[in-house]
Amino acid sequence: MDFAVKGEVLLKANELAEELKKGKKLKFSELIYTNQGDCHALGQPPITFLRQVLAVCVYPQLFNNSRIPGDVKRRAKTILSGCLGSSMGSYTDSQGIFAIRKHIADYITKRDDGIESKPENIFITDGASPIVRLVLSLFCHEVGGKPSGVLIPIPNYPLYSASLTQLGLYPAGYYLDEEKNWGLNIKQLKKHLEESKCYCTPRAIVVINPGNPTGQVLTRKNIEDVIKFASREKLVIFADEVYQENIYDTDSEFHSFKKVKHEMGPPYNEVELISFISVSKGYTGECGLRGGCAELDCIDKEVQAMAVKSASVLLCSNTVGQAALSVLCKPPEEGDESYEEFIREKCCILNGLANKATLVADKINKIDGLKVNPVQGALYAFVKIDMPENAIKGALKKKLSPDGLYAFELLEETGIVTVPGSGFGQKPGSFHFRTTILPPFEKMEVFMNKLKKFQSDFMKKYK
Repeated sequence: MDFAVKGEVLLKANELAEELKKGKKLKFSELIYTNQGDCHALGQPPITFLRQVLAVCVYPQLFNNSRIPGDVKRRAKTILSGCLGSSMGSYTDSQGIFAIRKHIADYITKRDDGIESKPENIFITDGASPIVRLVLSLFCHEVGGKPSGVLIPIPNYPLYSASLTQLGLYPAGYYLDEEKNWGLNIKQLKKHLEESKCYCTPRAIVVINPGNPTGQVLTRKNIEDVIKFASREKLVIFADEVYQENIYDTDSEFHSFKKVKHEMGPPYNEVELISFISVSKGYTGECGLRGGCAELDCIDKEVQAMAVKSASVLLCSNTVGQAALSVLCKPPEEGDESYEEFIREKCCILNGLANKATLVADKINKIDGLKVNPVQGALYAFVKIDMPENAIKGALKKKLSPDGLYAFELLEETGIVTVPGSGFGQKPGSFHFRTTILPPFEKMEVFMNKLKKFQSDFMKKYK
């Protein structure tokens, strides 16, 4: 099992960080972390309303503090009323506090123009990762003497490939089309499905939209094609939509799989769908609070009952993450005391990310030997490297992937921490690295200047 986001490059970066702390002279004075979508670690400020709600929930004596806005106290009261003993220290329902699941369901219903979402179909966990693993575990069953298979995009967020390996499920990869802005090619999807039947019984398909690590936003047409494909092949759709608030391209628009499939009507509205939301992304970026959820739509009742049982084994998710989900899905409304501050903070964060998304793509595409598609959404750019043949040979001698060699040398020469593209999967013969768009603007300029010089030196070294 591999998980490149926290892999060998990061371990080496941690060693170098310790050396810098001890005063050792390196080729750089600081590390620039672009390896992980950890917004707050790279300077994003927290949303005031969210943190105030958490503070009051955790320390109810703040109800008596006149400096705390009234809408904050009202939200905290709603959350605490759903906790046994009105305490965040108590266990909650296994699927999460009902009032918060209602906030999430209302958010989804509003997002999807009135297509109903129900609290009983919402499962809250410690971030989106555990609920992904929970629902994947429901497929741990041989069909026709073969393990269950799950189609996953290549490149993909390695949570999926690692979890499938860990659970004994078969990861059936399908390539995204880099030349068409990482879109899904249904003919290729069909081809990969048929090929995978030699090794597994395909039962589900994962789609990440907006994309990680690729930063694309799927068109509605592409989503419709996937839904038709899943309907024909009797596949459950896993819609990883944790970046749905992170849309930067003015010509792109987020369409939820749930809304599209219901608008398509029979038989497509009956396709089984599991979709994910997280407070780690969007405008909140609260990775450490560990709040995520899934909505199960049109899932067989017996299967959903087993999902409830599986959630019950975990007792419940942490209450602080649940409260953060409440704020993400039910922010202050116009007229509330915190509304203006909330809108100002939210817009500042998303506008800053949009500007950096443009900057990253523009700057990288001006560097000889590097190429990247527009960053339409999410928090990442997946950069293609024109790898010299001598670098490929050099990597083999060091028992590294060629883009692993690139990432290690980039780190050791500049202090820039990235993730090799091989950690996400890529077409044979192509090489990439993933970077985030999260560093502050002043660090982003330093990053780009260092990357440009390193790329020039790398090409000369391995010419």
